[in-house]
This record gives sequence, C-alpha cells and structure tokens, in this order.
Amino acid sequence: MSSRSRARRRALEILFESEQRAMPEAELLRERSGDPDYPMKPYAVEIVDGVVARRAEIDELIETYSYDWPLDRLPAVDRALLRIALWEMLYNDEVDDVVAIDEAVSLGRQYSTDDTPKFLNGLLDRVRQIKPTLG
Repeated sequence: MSSRSRARRRALEILFESEQRAMPEAELLRERSGDPDYPMKPYAVEIVDGVVARRAEIDELIETYSYDWPLDRLPAVDRALLRIALWEMLYNDEVDDVVAIDEAVSLGRQYSTDDTPKFLNGLLDRVRQIKPTLG
C-alpha cells in the first residue's frame, strides 16, 4: 500500500470518527497526532483540512449527484469516502481523477457495504465527467 493510500485510510478514520463522536476534526487530529505507534501522515492532515474547508461545496455535489440518496441517509463511511475523493478530484491537482476514484472504491470495498463500490464509482465518475463545467 502506498504512502498516499495509507494517508487516505487515515483521513477516512478521522472523518468517520469525528462525525460519530460529534467532535471537530481539528481537535481529533490533535488528539490522534500524538500516537507514536500510529503516526499521522501529513497527507492525511492535508485531506482532512481540505475536506473541512470545502465541505459545503463537496456536500452540495454529493447531494446533487447521489439522486435518491440524501446525504444524511448515506452510510457515514460512504460520506467520508466521497468527501475525500471529491476533494482530491476538485482541489488537489497532484492526484489524477481516476486515481482518486479507484482509491475511494478500494476503501469502500474494504470498509463499507457490498453496494458501496458501485455507488462510489458511479457518483464520482459523473462528477469527473462534468468537472470541466464546474468552474
């Protein structure tokens, strides 16, 4: 597993846990950053900070392209994975869109439901296709 893949997994853990505990991501990042046995990857922090900064725009895209699935009805893991992938696709020029999608699908396969990979792939690919029109 690449360093960026591990960072994505760590960002997923932070975003998921912060939502479950109703705890601000920045506070959770501080709490988790002191663990010498499981150090925080700088790219994980970049992802979490990026998602937090752009959450409104990212969530609007999720709401728009998830069709019959309101954001609050999606599994929390799926929400976090979509936020990570969309942040990478839209706000991180260092990551190819296809890589961001593949990584989200792979993590979804590991940590969510059997339907998640297909759902993530479909929604993220729709955004990839319309990305040139977004701004």
